[in-house]
Amino acid sequence: MTKPYLIGALHDASTRKHTYRICQKSKQYVEFIAQGIKTLGSNAWTYREGKDRNLYVVEFSRSLIDEVTINSRQDEIEYLRGYFDTDGGIAKQSLVRFYIYFAQKNLLDVQEAKEMLEKLGIACGKIHNPSQRVAPNYWRFYVRTKSHSDFARIIGSWHHEKQSFLRMKI
Repeated sequence: MTKPYLIGALHDASTRKHTYRICQKSKQYVEFIAQGIKTLGSNAWTYREGKDRNLYVVEFSRSLIDEVTINSRQDEIEYLRGYFDTDGGIAKQSLVRFYIYFAQKNLLDVQEAKEMLEKLGIACGKIHNPSQRVAPNYWRFYVRTKSHSDFARIIGSWHHEKQSFLRMKI
């Protein structure tokens, strides 16, 4: 676990006065994040959101990464990996054409991620809004097919469900 990875993962987080809170359907991924935070020397706690919801939360102190900046190429790679693991998507069914995408409500964040990927030599499609009527402030772009293996090799994933699909592309 790295601090730039956590900054990327915060794209799917909520901010409280003293903590960040990342929610996911995957309990295993939330526990992975918590363990990574502990290896960085901080504390994290996990819990299930509600009795009947299939949503898990990891919460940790904002002070862990409040002063961290993304400076190097490696920082950018780890940031993009964290961003992808929480706000990226991948085709999981063998019946559909394989795809990799990033999606987010913040257009500037999506533009920044696309620019970082392209700087790393990973070709991306246009940023678009998939449904102006349903979600006017939701933005997405795909990694071009010709760059799937580069994405898998350079960015990769630490999310247990996404890892196996990306390994097939290397």
